[in-house]
Amino acid sequence: MSVEFILNGRRASLQAPPDSPLLWALRDEKDLVGVKFGCGAGLCGACTVIIDGQQVRSCVTPVIDVAGKSVTTIEGLNGEVAKAVTEAWIRAQAPQCGYCQPGFVLAATSVIATDPKQTSEQVFSQITNLCRCGTYDAIRLAVGYALSSLQGAESQEKGAAR
Repeated sequence: MSVEFILNGRRASLQAPPDSPLLWALRDEKDLVGVKFGCGAGLCGACTVIIDGQQVRSCVTPVIDVAGKSVTTIEGLNGEVAKAVTEAWIRAQAPQCGYCQPGFVLAATSVIATDPKQTSEQVFSQITNLCRCGTYDAIRLAVGYALSSLQGAESQEKGAAR
């Protein structure tokens, strides 16, 4: 079966059984290896992608569920919020082994994009990904950096408009 959708801003299709996990279709058919296999049960978040603006665990999402939707992987992440998050991740030196980090970056981007005026605690509470290396302090710091960057840019825009 062919499933048509938008992948990283471009029209795409997957030739996969409708109930097969999106994770494997993205990795095997589209060669998008930034989507990682972790637990296979939707618990760890290594497989996180953004579907229509929401963080989703691709290991438990059937391919058929993305029909007509927009899917973003770490390879296609872009925009103001994504830039702020990735720069913050680098500044905070968040990754240790790095395996889980694409999922964390996508989750943080999705959550922050819904409301950049949230506190870092509010954002972090909505990110349920797991890191086996325990880099949570650096990730928390990165979330704060990203929010400060976005909120600072907004304050500068308001000041310039006056």
